[in-house]
Parts: sequence; structure tokens; C-alpha cells
Amino acid sequence: MRDFIIGHEDWSLHRKGEIDQQRHCEKVREAIRRNLPEIISEESIILSNGREVVKVPIRSLEEYRFRFDERKRLHVGQGNGRTRVGDVVGGIKGCVGRGRGAGSEPGTDYYETEVTVDELAELVLEELGLPHLREKTRAGTATAGIAFRDVRKKGITANLDRRRTIMEAIKKNALRGRPGLYNIAPEDLRFKTWEVVEEPQAGAVVLAMMDTSGSMGPFEKYIARTFFFWMTRFLHARYRGVEIVFLAHHTEARETSEEEFFSRGESGGTRCSSVYRLALDIIRERYPGGLYNIYAFHFSDGDNLLSDNDLCVQYVRELLQMANLVGYGEIEGPYYYTSTLRTALQRIVHPRFVTVVLRDKGDVFHALKTFFGREKG
Repeated sequence: MRDFIIGHEDWSLHRKGEIDQQRHCEKVREAIRRNLPEIISEESIILSNGREVVKVPIRSLEEYRFRFDERKRLHVGQGNGRTRVGDVVGGIKGCVGRGRGAGSEPGTDYYETEVTVDELAELVLEELGLPHLREKTRAGTATAGIAFRDVRKKGITANLDRRRTIMEAIKKNALRGRPGLYNIAPEDLRFKTWEVVEEPQAGAVVLAMMDTSGSMGPFEKYIARTFFFWMTRFLHARYRGVEIVFLAHHTEARETSEEEFFSRGESGGTRCSSVYRLALDIIRERYPGGLYNIYAFHFSDGDNLLSDNDLCVQYVRELLQMANLVGYGEIEGPYYYTSTLRTALQRIVHPRFVTVVLRDKGDVFHALKTFFGREKG
């Protein structure tokens, strides 16, 4: 009689490298999420037009192990029973090291990991969407889609319809007088097949309006371009067929190309009503409200001619009659104050008119979430 040995091996140990890799990737994503407001406003990303690898600091991770308290010289393995979840074992604490002046506390070791802009954009897109988006189909905007509407006996393995295959085998065995699920033959296989169908898309246009006058300094223009940079990537990545119209203005407004919008600087005085009037003319000529979802976003430092503010209010109210959402972002420079333009626009009380104030690079992410926050319900 032969001797048999029954043993058990923990195969999870063989997957330890994969588990550690997944844990590391999740830690990287958590670190990026915590620092998104600072990361997305990095100057290297904006100036490279998205063709850049970003370095993100990640706190170093150590394997779990017991550590003796060398200071008290109590080399024992048990505690006193008063520890709680979240307590630092071993009495070692790290100091973040923020603020001015020289610090006296030890810091926390960290490493820099490289993340592509596309990977970073995926995290930014998680919480963004066009608000108040409605189905408005216009002629010529249907896109090709795939629909599984037929089942055949021949096909590729990836499209195997398991449910119908099992049903065919059961029916075959029942007809032979031996009911049950067994002996699945090639003639029992069923495959799903697809057809190319036309899927209508919701037509949408976004008007990107930026103040390029002399009062918009390097900081103000950088903040505005950072917002529109991520807005453009977000729209192209999430929606098909969305058109973006770039408008720049000083005392006069004009339509520009995307490349010119992000690279060209101008000067002169400021008349914000010119860009609102141009936006209204473009909508009336090219984008009728019955066929398009319309969005308009204007960024300025608010330094506008006092006599022009009432005209801006009038044009914004006209835009609200056509648009799904109108947004105004005001960038405050080193001297924080409430501009006369923002004071005038505060007279507009409308659920689809949203304003934000940006005082720092980190406020760009807040502006994106404010303008493109997903609708609830």
C-alpha cells in the first residue's frame, strides 16, 4: 500500500510581488489625489502642451516589523494595552516641514515617482462632467457604434455566449433522454455577433473666453491658461463631437486658434462686453440653442471700464437665455480686492450663472470642480 502525504501550500505567498505592486500603485494614486490642486497647476505641464512626465513625491513605505524602544531599554514584545488605532509604533514621528524658518524636527523620507499627464488627467476626470447636459441631436453628428443583436454558431472565442451555449447543451441532452449539463460539443457553441449602428450624440459647444489686456499680468494669464488647458483635455477625452471656440479680448474681442489662444500675449485696455457680444453673435450665427448644449466660461482679473459693467450684465443675461451654463472666473493678483465687474455681475441671480475667485494656483482645481461638477440626481 502506498503512503500519501496531504499538504497545503499558501499560494498567496507566490503573489506577494504582485500584491505589493498593486499596493504601491494605489498609494501613488492616493498621493496624487491628495495633491491634485498643486500638481495640475505645475508650470512644466502647461508649457509642454501636455507632453510631459510629472514627478510626484511619495512617502517611503516600510515592511511591517516589530521595533524595540531603545530609549527605555524595555526589550519586551508586549505592550501595556493602551495603544489605539493610528498610534505611531516606536515613537518615531515625521515632520511635514511646511512654513518659513528652519525647523528642528526630523522629516519624513519620500521618493519621487513619474506619472504621465494622461494618467494624471484620468484622476482629474473622475469628478468632472458637463452640467445640465441635454440630448440635442443635430444632423450629421451621429457616430458609429457597436451593438450585439445576433447570435450565431460560428465566431471568435471572446464573443462566446456562455448562457446560450449551456442552454443548447441542456436541450440536446434532454432530447436524448439524459437531462443535465455535460458533454458540451462544438455544435452547442453560440457566439454573439455585432452590428455597426449609428448612435446620435448630444451636440455641445464650449466658448472659452479669456482677458488678454495689459492688466492681466503673467500670474493672471498663467492661471487662466491653466484652467482652459485642463478644460480642453477634459472635453476632448470625455465627449465626442464637442466643439470649443476660443475667444480672446482686450478692448476688442476676436476668435483665435487653440495654439494662439495658449501662447499669444496682448496688451491694451479692457472692455469685457466685447467678448460677450462676440459670443452672442457666434451663437446666433453658428450654434442655435435648439440643436446645441451651449457653455460659456470667461476669465479676467475684473479690471474693466466702469462704464462697461452694465453692458456686461445685459449681455450675460442674454447668454443665460441660450446657454446651459455661464461661468465667470476672476483672478485676483497680489492686491486682493473685489473688482467693480464682479460687483456688477453679483446682481445676476440665476442657477446657471456660476462665479469663482482664484487667488492661488491651487484654486484652478476648485474652479474645475465648480464649473464642471457632476449633476446630482
